[in-house]
Amino acid sequence: MESISIQVNGRSVCRDAEPRTHLGDFLRDELHLTGTHLGCEHGVCGACTVLLDGQPVRSCITFAVACAGQEVTTIEGYDGDPVMQLLRPAFTRHHALQCGYCTPGMLTTARDIVLRIPDADEARIRLELSGNLCRCTGYQGIVNAIQDVLQQQRDNPDPRIEELRQMPRSRPTPAATAAATAQPSVVRLPTPQGKTQERPSSPAPANRSSGGTAESASPADSQQGTATKAKGKGNTIDAFFDVPFPLERVWQFMGDLPAIASCLPGATIESQEGEKVKGSIAIKFGPMSAAFAGAARLERDDAVKRAVLRGAGQDSLSKSRAQGDITYELQAISAENTRVNVNMVYALQGPLAQFSRSGLVKDFVSRMVADFGKQVTRRLDGQAPSATESEPSISLAGMMWSVLWNRVRGWFGRSPKP
Repeated sequence: MESISIQVNGRSVCRDAEPRTHLGDFLRDELHLTGTHLGCEHGVCGACTVLLDGQPVRSCITFAVACAGQEVTTIEGYDGDPVMQLLRPAFTRHHALQCGYCTPGMLTTARDIVLRIPDADEARIRLELSGNLCRCTGYQGIVNAIQDVLQQQRDNPDPRIEELRQMPRSRPTPAATAAATAQPSVVRLPTPQGKTQERPSSPAPANRSSGGTAESASPADSQQGTATKAKGKGNTIDAFFDVPFPLERVWQFMGDLPAIASCLPGATIESQEGEKVKGSIAIKFGPMSAAFAGAARLERDDAVKRAVLRGAGQDSLSKSRAQGDITYELQAISAENTRVNVNMVYALQGPLAQFSRSGLVKDFVSRMVADFGKQVTRRLDGQAPSATESEPSISLAGMMWSVLWNRVRGWFGRSPKP
């Protein structure tokens, strides 16, 4: 055991700790400052970020004994900080937090960006945030909140913040330097403008299901039996449906974009020029609704009966953005039956991105694809639209209730094991 004397949130602290104790554990276990969250404990996720002599560091890979005589600031120590007084309400306004686990580290990094890079644009903010992971928000709200504070400071400069910007930044110790410069592996994420941006990532194992759907998920999900796959463009889901009509007839129908849109409630086409269309699709998340307006382009390969629909759109209310590719390939099961294999690769940014991570996404897509397949069959059979198609949008709340009810019936309907 060694005696450690440090300044924590302006208060002198002296405690005994083992040399191997990390700063994050010291703060939580010895000082009970549990606002510092420990996530990966490898310096990758950024949830444990604190200030050491004014510099952001990973407290999970910084030894507490190496911080002796230095000033540590945790999320509990910003009550009088002028930058945090702007950042906290901005995070609330822009829906930049949900579960809150990454928020202490995000706020600490955001404060550093505001002070160090007054003219940071969206691309630079995303780069600076690349060492802080968030599983909930889709990042867009966090970026918007930081841009909001930077713009506030440009429009109405706060003298206290300008004074902090002019103060010389303390030179960190070797331990702090090692923690601050530790870089995780990165992948490139698409920005709304189509550029790429770095962020840390761990590749998820890829398995392909023989039928139904496959959703991009974490390694933990894979161990629980969820088939997973990840691609650089975003999340990937595989599905299929069968149609009791010959392959050539189904292929001809699937090339008619207005006909396809008519099989999906909430989808409308406003204009079409060749294989390019402009339109919108309305989606309801219980009390929350969204209408994504955008454009799409269909690319078809008649030789292999394969097509790709590439599109992007934005919801005018939440400012959430969606982009992705829907690939479908036809397979003749018999002379009168065709299977349509569907692969979706999508990326969702903004407040609505939280809905793309749910474990029920696989069930939603399975239901949507199955319903779409039924409507395709009805259209090919010459039947009129069903009564349920009068609904103006896709209701995920209704789908969720149906999925949950089916699961409950399955749990209680199982036969007891012998």
